[in-house]
Amino acid sequence: MILAAVEDLIFLSKIQETARLMGVAVEPADLKKVSEGFAQPSVRAIILDLNHRSGAAIDLLRTLKANPATRRIEIVGFLSHVQGDLAAAARQAGCDLVLARSEFSQQLPQLLRRLAGLESSAAPES
Repeated sequence: MILAAVEDLIFLSKIQETARLMGVAVEPADLKKVSEGFAQPSVRAIILDLNHRSGAAIDLLRTLKANPATRRIEIVGFLSHVQGDLAAAARQAGCDLVLARSEFSQQLPQLLRRLAGLESSAAPES
């Protein structure tokens, strides 16, 4: 399963519809659920809106990557293409892949396939 911590409901529905068409399980999750909800060994990846209005996305990344139980879960973050400082902070905090929102949208089917383990290609460079 892939968790999606995405506040924009229209964007979340786009992610979920693409996933549904591909047969990939994507569940919406708020940041609190993401940080507390790893009793589920079925979580393979997290899609994270780095522009989360709580401002807690970077802290969540640090927490997940510092925890031995969650550090191997792949995290793909997206943000506005003009937010270079936030992108750098996300990478430093351990985000596995940081993409501009437009690039994320363009690559969504391939990303979902890879995150769900349906293909074995290497992760793109962030």
